[in-house]
This record gives sequence, C-alpha cells and structure tokens, in this order.
Amino acid sequence: MALFYINRYGGEEEGEREDRSRVLLERLREQARARQLKKQQQEALLSPEGLKQEERENKLGENVRAGNSGSNSDNESRGAKRKRKGESEEDSCAEGQKLKKHQSCSSPEERADTEEAADGSTPSKKKKKQNRRKSNVTQERTGADSQEVTEQQDNRSNLRNKSGKKKKKDEEAEGVETRRKENNEKAEGNQSRKEELSVAALEKEANPPPSSLVVLGDYDRKPVQKVQPFLPQWLAQPKLVQKRIKENLVPIRDVPGIHPKLLKKLQMNGIESFFPVQAEVIPAILQSASNGYLMGQGGYRPRDICVSAPTGSGKTLSFVIPIVQALLDRVVCQVRALVVLPTKELAQQVSKVFNIYTDGTGLKVVSVTGQKSFAKEQEMLVQKKVTGYCSLADIIVATPGRLTDHISQTPGFSLTQLRFLIVDEADRMIDDMHQNWLNQVVKAAFQAEDDSGSIMLFQRTKPGPITAASSCHPQIPLQKLLFSATLTQDPEKLQQLGLFQPRLFTSVYSEKKLLGAETEQDTEKYTLPEGLSQCYVPCDLNSKPLLLLHFMLKMKFTRVLCFTNSKEASHRLFLLIQAFGGVTVAEFSSRLPPNERHRTMKEFEQGKIQLLISTDATARGIDIKGVNCVINYDTPQFIRTYIHRVGRTARAGKAGLAFSMVLRIQERRFLWMLKDAGITDIKQHLVKGKLLKPLVQQYEEALSKLEKMVKDERAQRRA
Repeated sequence: MALFYINRYGGEEEGEREDRSRVLLERLREQARARQLKKQQQEALLSPEGLKQEERENKLGENVRAGNSGSNSDNESRGAKRKRKGESEEDSCAEGQKLKKHQSCSSPEERADTEEAADGSTPSKKKKKQNRRKSNVTQERTGADSQEVTEQQDNRSNLRNKSGKKKKKDEEAEGVETRRKENNEKAEGNQSRKEELSVAALEKEANPPPSSLVVLGDYDRKPVQKVQPFLPQWLAQPKLVQKRIKENLVPIRDVPGIHPKLLKKLQMNGIESFFPVQAEVIPAILQSASNGYLMGQGGYRPRDICVSAPTGSGKTLSFVIPIVQALLDRVVCQVRALVVLPTKELAQQVSKVFNIYTDGTGLKVVSVTGQKSFAKEQEMLVQKKVTGYCSLADIIVATPGRLTDHISQTPGFSLTQLRFLIVDEADRMIDDMHQNWLNQVVKAAFQAEDDSGSIMLFQRTKPGPITAASSCHPQIPLQKLLFSATLTQDPEKLQQLGLFQPRLFTSVYSEKKLLGAETEQDTEKYTLPEGLSQCYVPCDLNSKPLLLLHFMLKMKFTRVLCFTNSKEASHRLFLLIQAFGGVTVAEFSSRLPPNERHRTMKEFEQGKIQLLISTDATARGIDIKGVNCVINYDTPQFIRTYIHRVGRTARAGKAGLAFSMVLRIQERRFLWMLKDAGITDIKQHLVKGKLLKPLVQQYEEALSKLEKMVKDERAQRRA
C-alpha cells in the first residue's frame, strides 16, 4: 500500500507542476495580449467613439468578473458539501467493516481458546495477546483506508478546481480575443464611415442638392464683380473723339461756321487742317453762340462744355477760334471772355495765341498774372472817364490769385457782361481753388447793378428754374468751358463748378468702345500722345546723376527736359551737371525771376540749351517747341503728374521719348500706378554698371566742387 501510494501520488505532483507551468504561460500570453489591447485602445480613444467603447468595455468587464466570482463561490460550496458527504459515508463504511470483522473472527478465536485449553495453557492470556494484535491490525487497516479515501477526495476536488480555473482562464482568453476582434471591427467600421462621410461631403460640395431654402450668410462661390460708379448720363455717354491725330486730320474748310478772316489767319500760321479735338469742339461752341453773344440759341441758356484730350492735341486753339469769332461783332468793349489758368507761363502762352488771332479785329487781350505791378495791370484793365469807368479788355487771361485781387481791389473792374468762362487745366483748378476764386467770379458776374448805380438793359440774375417770368426778360448767359488732359470723372468735384447740362468730349476710351463693342469696364483712364515711347530705368539713388550724364554724353540726347520734385533738388542737380562740364544746362523753377525764366525758355527753344532742369512749373500745358526727350529724374508720385510731364514731348502728332528713373524700392508701386491708369506699353531699359565706370572719377571731382558751391551760397544768404 505504501509503495502504491508513493508511485500513484508522486506522478500526480509532476502533473501539477506541468499545469502550473501552463498556467504561467497562459498568464504571460494574456499580459502580452493585454498590452496590445491597451495600445489599440489608446489609438481608438483619440476619437469620441473610442471613449464610448471604453465605457462599454469597462461595464462588460465588471459583469464578467462578478459572474466569475459567483461561479467560484458556487464551486467551493459544492466541493465542501461533497467532502462532508464523503466523510460521513467513510465513517459509516468503517463502522460496518469493523462489525463484520468482529463477527467473522469470533468463531476461530473461540476455536483457538478451546485448543489452548486442551493444550493446558491458560486461555485468558492468550486471548488478550490475540485481541491486541487484531485490534492493532484493524486500526492500521482502517487508518490506511480512511487516509486513502480522504486523499482521493482531495485529489478529485483539486482536479475539479484546476479544471474550473482552466475553464475560467480559457473563457477569459476567449472573451479578450472576442473583444479585440470587436474593437478591430469597430475601428475599421469607424474608418470606413469617416472615409464615406468625407467622400459624401466632397460630393455634396461639388454637387450641392437643389433646395428652395436660402441660408443667411451662406458663401456662394461666384466671381466678385467690381462695383462700378454710377455716373451721370453726360459722363457715362460722352462724345468720343479720335485719338490718332495723323490719321484723322480734318481740313479747315471742311469745318462749318468758321469766319473767313479766321481761316486766313489759320493759313498764315501754317495750319491747313484741324486735329480731331478741334474739329469736334469748335463747331459745338460756335453753335451755342450762333445768335450772338448776348443770347443763347433759341433764347435758352447754352450748355456747358467739357473737353478731355491728351497733351499736345490742340485744346488751346479749340477755344480760341470760337471765342474770337463770337466777339468779332462787339461794339462796346467789355470783359466778355475770361480764361483762368494755374501758372503764369501757361497764361503767357495762351495770351500769345489770343493776340495772334485777334490782331486786326479790334479785340483787346489783357494778361493778369502778377508779372507786372498791380497798378500797371489796373491801368490795362480799366480807364476812368468823366462818365465813369470803362473797360479796356475784351478777353482776360489770368491766374486765380491775381484775378481775385482785381475783383476786390480794382475800382470799375466789372464782370457783369461776361459771356465765356474758360477753365484750362480744370482738374488742378478744382483741386486748388485758390481763395475761392470761382464763387467770387460768379458773384461778380451776376451783380444786379454796376458801381455807377445805373440799371443794365439786360438785367442779369443767377440762373434758376425756367419759368414764364424768368423767360420774359432776356439776359446774357454765362457759359463755362472746361479743358484738361486729366479731367476728373468724380461728380462730387465737378459739382463745385456748377455746370449746366454739360456735354463731354473725350478721347479717353478703349478701341473696342469706339468700334461699338460692349465691354464690362473701360479700364483706360488717361490718354497719352500717339507718338510717345515710354521707358523706365531701375537704378539706385547714387547712380541717378551718372545715368543722366550717360544719356547726355554717351547717348547724345539733345533738347532734354528733366523734371525733379522740388526746386532745391533742381538747383543742386543744375550745379552738379555744370561742375561736371560737357553739357549746356539751365534750370527753370519758381526761384528764378520771370524775366530770366522767359529768357531761358527762348534759348532752350532755339537749341542753345541741351538740358533744361525744371520743376513741375513747366509740366502743365506749356507748349515748349522742340522737346525731343523728357526725363523724370525724380519719380512722380501721382499719375496726373506723370501724364503732364511726359506730355511735354510728342506734341501735335510728333515722336518723342520719355525716361523715368525709378528706384528699386519704388518700381512695384510705379508700375502699379501706370497699370491702374491703363498705361501698359512702358518698357524696361537697363543700363549696365560698366557703361558708367568711365564717368565715376570726374563725377567725384564734380561732387567736391558742388560742396564748395553750396557752402558759398549759404554764406551769401547769411551775409
């Protein structure tokens, strides 16, 4: 029995070790799986759906644990009950076996006792020894049997517990695997759903479903349309004038209504044909004065006229000819026409043209610009007689400041007979409005009585609504004529002039518009002369004087008009070029007296001066003969300044060059300014540094001379 027990249960201990090793391996595998699950769960937890899945899994895990603990407790209680039943059964079996043994052994013992008695020994001693032996053997047998039974029951219960634990572990592993599969399937499902949603969203954006609902604040992918200003009809639908001068010349005899005397004057001055602007504007002004200067056509007030045409297109002659013709039949000398200009030089130029065509007609032209003393100008304007003051001027050419001085300070100066008010360079006159000159002119023109107190035959009142009462008394109308190369289209600014049913003649348009093609927006804002070639030179600040010298000495430019932004800059550049030598140079600015400026202009027109350095004083309207090239030494800040500067060349259909020195930091803004104005035909002209090196040494010497000259001038001013 002992050997059987050892061999039997010794093998079972080895089996237990194998089971323990298996359990350990399974635990390690479960830990590895749990780690993988944690990684997957952390990735899945990044999404909100992963958080919800984690909560569900936690709840499932708690339920599973509760079920496992309940099954373990049930198994333990069942095993305890079985153990108790087995012990009671063993006890009953042991008692039954003892009883059977005693019954079976009673007969042979009695037999032995009788034998011993026959042999002669005492029966009591022998029986005691035998009983002791039998009791020891039975005790050994019963103890061994009970031990075997209890050990068998313990082994069975252990095996059952082990099998239960294995089943639990297998179930837990299966549950973990199923959870993994479910999580993987859910993650794949979520990814597929996201992909489907993204694809569906893209499809919806590309092909939105039609709906009748309107979402406030929704964004429509439509091209943004530029808001075009709402213009009055006379600005939106002007009278178009041909740009190309040479191809559209009109013989002077083909223009109707011109007086024969003026035709002779035109031919004497070498004019055989009119430019397109002149051929359109001259008949329009003559038609408004067809009934004489005292009354408009049909007794009505004539319409005002605005002209926007490029520089050098003949705007001055387009108002000189009709005004002279309208005043040819005047009897009494009164101020009938007033021409207002921004600069003295331009006023002198216009007065010269008037003097040419009024020669021999009896009309008197007076220039009031401040070049003469105020007293001399008063003597030229008004003469005092016994009967009162009488006017000595039919046509006055004036600057606004000097004009307002005479209106307020010259006795007998009257504008009550004024018929034509001409504003040349109208855009600049509107921007400046010196001393509110326009309101003072209008107020002086509509005075009811003159200084002598006599009532005029044609009483003049400010224009208002046309009624039966206002039309009973005829009065001299006041017609306004505006001329400019850069006339503004801002209705608010033009309203300051108080225009009456104006007509616009313009050559600022695209070629498609002239041909009748409909365009969304006319991008062209300004028109340049036809024969003008434009270039810009990118440069540094220090290389500007060298570039100017390169143009004059190496490229052999002649009759060059150079513009700067200030009179100080023009004076220093003049001194520098003079110190360098090799170029006949002069300056033209407001720092010089009028006589010297007039002399300089004559010498430049005669070709005695190759380079004329000027400020913007000569940029407005002045017709300088023989300008071959214009150089913008300082980049103009505004597009209108650029238009008037380069318009000093390529006049009357001739060819001309315009160079602009542009700093590299200014290049982008300069090109954008031209593009915004509709000017796109400007080219880049590069000058290599090698070409400027031969001029550097002499240029440095000229700079040292310039320093000395500037110091000497400062010392003279202090003295």
